Amino acid sequence: MKTRVGYAGGTTSAPTYYNIGDHSETVQVIYDPAIVSYEQLLAAFWGGHNAASPGYTAQYRSAIFYNTEEQYDLANKSRAEQEIQLGQNVYTAIEPYTNFYFAEDYHQKYLLRQKSDLVNELYAIYPEPVDFRDSTAVARLNGYVGGYGDLNNLVKNIDRLGLSESGKQELLRITESGLTPVCHASICGEKTE
Repeated sequence: MKTRVGYAGGTTSAPTYYNIGDHSETVQVIYDPAIVSYEQLLAAFWGGHNAASPGYTAQYRSAIFYNTEEQYDLANKSRAEQEIQLGQNVYTAIEPYTNFYFAEDYHQKYLLRQKSDLVNELYAIYPEPVDFRDSTAVARLNGYVGGYGDLNNLVKNIDRLGLSESGKQELLRITESGLTPVCHASICGEKTE
């Protein structure tokens, strides 16, 4: 539903990019479990990085921050499965969620921000930085621009993203070679919406 980037896992109060202290750069994912399960999110997490590579600083370490005991158990189980699959140690920390600090506005939806025509259209809809950051449509657009998602789903739902006709055409041009023709099962399962 939403993704926001920021800092978590440390003790420094009010971290920033240039004063991150002992926090890690983090993505906060707000999701609807009726659409995507925690297990599917874990599968996407493990598929998105090399878990056998240790982070060299707290800023760039691999970590999962859990909210419930069930999430803790599922994260540990998935980490153990990764170690078996890779045949190596996995250096991902599994820690309780305590605080999340939003990164600066210019870090939010970073991939989309590289597409000024699309961003300018979205600023007309979401003129406040917090609304831009927290928009589900903007999160989806950021993913599509980054090459993530299902082309069929994009075409089916493009009218719901708030773009003009030229914006829709620009998005399709940007994504035409980067999106998969169908949604990856580990992320979308049976649902494509």
